[in-house]
Amino acid sequence: MVKKIEAVVEGMTCAACSTRIAKSLNKQEGVLDASVNLAAEKAYIVYDPKKISPDTLIKTVERAGYSLILDKARAMTEEERFRKTRANFIIALIFAGPGALLMLFHMLGWLHLPYWDYIEIVLTLPVLFFSGRHVMKNALLSILSLSPGMDVLIAMGSLASLSTGIMRVFGVPVSNFALVGSMIIAFHLLGKYLEAAAKGKASRAIKALIEFGAKNARVLVDGVETEIPVDQLKIGDIAVIRPGDKIPSDGEVIEGYSAVDESMISGESVPVEKKTGDPVIGSTINGTGVMKIKITKIGRDTFLSQLIRLVEEAQAGKVPIQEFADKVTGVFVPVLVGIAAAVFLFWYFLPDLGDSIMKWGTGWIPWVDPSMNRLSRAVFAAVATLVIACPCALGLATPMAIMVGGGLGARHGILIRNGEAIEMMKDIDTALFDKTGTITEGKPDVAEIFHTPGFDEFTVVLASLEQYSEHPLAGAVREYAKAHALKLTEPEEFRAIPGKGVSGKIGGTMYYAGSPGLMRENGGDLSEFAGALDTANADGLSIICLGSPGMVYGFVTLADKMKPDSKTAIEALKAIGVTPIMVTGDNEKTAKRIAREAGIEHVYSGVLPGQKIDIVNRLKAEGRKVVMIGDGINDAPALKGADVGIAIGTGTDIAIEAGDITLVNGSLTGVERAVRLSRAIFVKIRQNLFWAFFYNLVAIPMAAMGLLHPVIAEAAMAFSSINVILNSLRLNGVKLE
Repeated sequence: MVKKIEAVVEGMTCAACSTRIAKSLNKQEGVLDASVNLAAEKAYIVYDPKKISPDTLIKTVERAGYSLILDKARAMTEEERFRKTRANFIIALIFAGPGALLMLFHMLGWLHLPYWDYIEIVLTLPVLFFSGRHVMKNALLSILSLSPGMDVLIAMGSLASLSTGIMRVFGVPVSNFALVGSMIIAFHLLGKYLEAAAKGKASRAIKALIEFGAKNARVLVDGVETEIPVDQLKIGDIAVIRPGDKIPSDGEVIEGYSAVDESMISGESVPVEKKTGDPVIGSTINGTGVMKIKITKIGRDTFLSQLIRLVEEAQAGKVPIQEFADKVTGVFVPVLVGIAAAVFLFWYFLPDLGDSIMKWGTGWIPWVDPSMNRLSRAVFAAVATLVIACPCALGLATPMAIMVGGGLGARHGILIRNGEAIEMMKDIDTALFDKTGTITEGKPDVAEIFHTPGFDEFTVVLASLEQYSEHPLAGAVREYAKAHALKLTEPEEFRAIPGKGVSGKIGGTMYYAGSPGLMRENGGDLSEFAGALDTANADGLSIICLGSPGMVYGFVTLADKMKPDSKTAIEALKAIGVTPIMVTGDNEKTAKRIAREAGIEHVYSGVLPGQKIDIVNRLKAEGRKVVMIGDGINDAPALKGADVGIAIGTGTDIAIEAGDITLVNGSLTGVERAVRLSRAIFVKIRQNLFWAFFYNLVAIPMAAMGLLHPVIAEAAMAFSSINVILNSLRLNGVKLE
């Protein structure tokens, strides 16, 4: 039996780290799939427990130089990681800050300290080997595993700088850049500190969901209300929900009535009415009524827990465009080391060309020092080249945008389950809608009532007969009677007539309720209602007639009512260039009526579930980008076959396994919002990748030419990553309403 685990990964610093861990895991026999998300700092592993154990997975990651923590309770919290990052930066600043000032004064001739070369080394060592110890460790391990990452560039640059101080102490004629090494590490840690702060904002969607959880519950124990922590709830417990309470866990109303604020899971602000028999979702907020609910789900099985898990998985997903960035970062570090080596050789063995560059830069670039000898120049340029081009920004460009965008979608009831769906959704031009339960409510409802003048008890008699009928249409009549508070009568001699209707005596009169054919069998004349019946039949409406021997008193029409916002949703899709098409197993008349009401011009009716996939494939063959929207069960083949499948979910019955995207509240307005969200996410991804590449394109040549100070190079590198994160956070400003 295959298992899937989600684990925290500690120690990652760049995209090369996540790639290395994923490769290490995927090489193991028994691991079917492993993906690692840098932004979320998590690994998602599908494995065969018969072939590999969790302990082996942990050791595999440890050999790569990182920690895999299966028990989330043992992992450092985001706040703890943030504090650790901040502490490392502060310690680095304590040594590198004064060192930088002393170096500046020394360079300007304002201060001449004895043993200056020794002072530089002493101030640098704690920064490199205490504050930056994890950088050095990760660099060594990544070299040994033949998959060098960003830490290698930082370590090589800072160690090369430190080596100049050591060489100078031993008499080698070279400028002392030891303090530059400490400042490289300090700026690197500053970047990580600011990244951690920004990532905290990016993950606020999940934080908000976790914080939504109720802490306590009032349960009935031997008829007495007792307050207990939510984690002590058991299935079957009866909880009392008072006005303003958070519902403690998923359950079913067994007594009372209220309206519940479900905006945390649907994004919709209008409270949802709840009565006996209705399901309720844990952590939603009760309105003004008092209810008793029976707990049906607890812990990991609750809707909120599933929602959090889905959001995390969605944020961890990769889009195809990210594969390109990952390939680039995979070769980036070795190429950069080669470029840095070439830069060193150029400056050392071609000093005349170096002099020309120095003369050109002298005067307008303050750190260009023509007095440096060729060894000093070679180290200066090579170190700047090493640290300027770390692929952090490239590695963060896509996952940060997905993390923020996925959180934004979750807050609006749009759960994106995989990265490909995010990329495909932006190009969708055709939306294929199932009818029943998607565009419509999915249950019959009384539409119109026609009866003979003077027979005012028509609906009471009809509902009294239908209250014991098992036919699906009878349920609509019962709901109508309940909504209108009709006082029903117990029928005598009640009898179900298979395929036709029911009969029974009320007030001494025998009545029949059912099809027009049943009326005719009992001598009823339908001519009085012929026009209305023809219209109802033409519109594909269902009909229940009421009569007695030799008489027909009238009939009701029943229809699967369209959802209130379906028409608005269809219009919104048209406005952004998406063509809506209905595909349904219902008859042509009914399908065309609903399509006309919804504003859909193209209809496929009488289609079996297995034939829907054929329509999807035909549309795709025409070059269309197709999204299929359905209930996630009967439409599963079509949902899977479409470019993107969207499952309509309602409450706790959410069909999360069928589609690439799930609309939690069942509202079709989410389809258009999902298209706009996808487009917004991809605007940010493209912006992030552009600036990451553009920055390297400009910065690497400047560093190679000796025109970029290593400290400024490291600062620029760090802030390029921060820019990517901040740009991604701007997605939170996208309006999906």
